[in-house]
Amino acid sequence: MQPDNQRRTFLKGLTFTIGSTVFGVPLLSFCSSETEGNTTQESQTGAANNQNRKLGIALVGLGGYSTHQLAPALQETKNCYLAGIVTGTPSKAETWKAKYNIPDKNIYNYQNFDQIADNKDIDIIYVVLPNAMHAEYTIRAAKAKKHVICEKPMATSVEDAQRMLEACRQNNVQLAIGYRLHFDPFHQRVMELGQKQLFGKVQSIRAHNSFVMGGPGSWRVDRERSGGGPLMDMGIYCVQAACYTLGKTPVAVTAKFGEVTKPDIFKEVEQSISWRMEFENGVVAECNSSYADQEDFLEGKADKGWWRLGPSFGYEGKEGETSQGKMNYPNIFEQARQMDGQAASFRNNTPSIVPGEMGLRDVKILMAIYDSARSGGKRISIS
Repeated sequence: MQPDNQRRTFLKGLTFTIGSTVFGVPLLSFCSSETEGNTTQESQTGAANNQNRKLGIALVGLGGYSTHQLAPALQETKNCYLAGIVTGTPSKAETWKAKYNIPDKNIYNYQNFDQIADNKDIDIIYVVLPNAMHAEYTIRAAKAKKHVICEKPMATSVEDAQRMLEACRQNNVQLAIGYRLHFDPFHQRVMELGQKQLFGKVQSIRAHNSFVMGGPGSWRVDRERSGGGPLMDMGIYCVQAACYTLGKTPVAVTAKFGEVTKPDIFKEVEQSISWRMEFENGVVAECNSSYADQEDFLEGKADKGWWRLGPSFGYEGKEGETSQGKMNYPNIFEQARQMDGQAASFRNNTPSIVPGEMGLRDVKILMAIYDSARSGGKRISIS
């Protein structure tokens, strides 16, 4: 399982600049925006003030990811800070209030959540709830005129993802998805290798991401809350990896469910699933995700070389190698880099590198994978 209880150093000042996504948006450019002044002294001052202002983030849902990753990351960020929390557990509210010095006026529960619209301290709402709740709280956040970061997967249905996008458009706020690996130097290098064809045309991709589920108590094995099993939780990283390696969307998928060896746990969701993603250039990505195995790697082969990340998808400890040698990149505090990047795009009204449209694309792919597996492996086109 991905470690969630260790801190790593957020290396400030690193700069990475690479290609473009399938949406034609720059994947990442961390050159300082503070050098981009206007010609007049007045406009320079106004721009600097806007660029220097930290945006307030409210975390909605104080589970393990918020507790062990996002809140610590927000102590390291330069463009945003932990301004508020939303929780249904009063004891958690008191603990967080004391630990992070959060004022009472910035603490909400799920009943009074909509009052957050009147709070000028909060610019961004980060939805960190079970998957089935993403749509409701993204839409409510948009109606409160707050920008939104939504954890992956964006939604448990294509229809919900579309409603989320529409709500943000109608309320003139931005929606980004919590795809932290777009901000990680190892994965950025893979994007560069694949999209720029630095080793020639990509021939194939393999991505596996799995961990062993300990018992039946997790919301992740409750279909109503999770929307599915390891595909929705861990497999989405493999879907993402194949897409951003090539900078393309697959044209079709085929899939099959794995054997269920723990029926007491996996009554409602799959225990494991494997699938193939076909791309228009003939590349096939072979992927697998399971709650009964321990795998974590991303591989690519091209005409003139290869690359491998492993561990690849966890929060830290990444290692990478290519046919030319080791990848010498730091393991950064990904969530800090992610939230800083997303806050900068919101603050400067520039397109996110991980927009809601990307989340919708991925939900369409996930649903197609499930359709194929339920049909016994039928090839499903992605539209």
